[in-house]
Amino acid sequence: MQLHYGFDELKDIDFMAFIPIILPFFAVGILLVLIALIDLYRHRKTRKSLLMWTFIILFVNTLGPILYFVIGRKDSERL
Repeated sequence: MQLHYGFDELKDIDFMAFIPIILPFFAVGILLVLIALIDLYRHRKTRKSLLMWTFIILFVNTLGPILYFVIGRKDSERL
């Protein structure tokens, strides 16, 4: 019984079969980032911490844009 699999077993996996599963997640992530950056740019005069939100949106994959829409957009409502 083999308990540990090495890199040799990776050559037996058909990665092309996973593309239809992975592609929608990738597309939604890119779309979220683009929409968040467009919204941040359009409201840059009323947003606090513009540079911080830009880095969060770009470098915290998928969670960054969601955090921006939940937390970051409330900056302008307080003004």
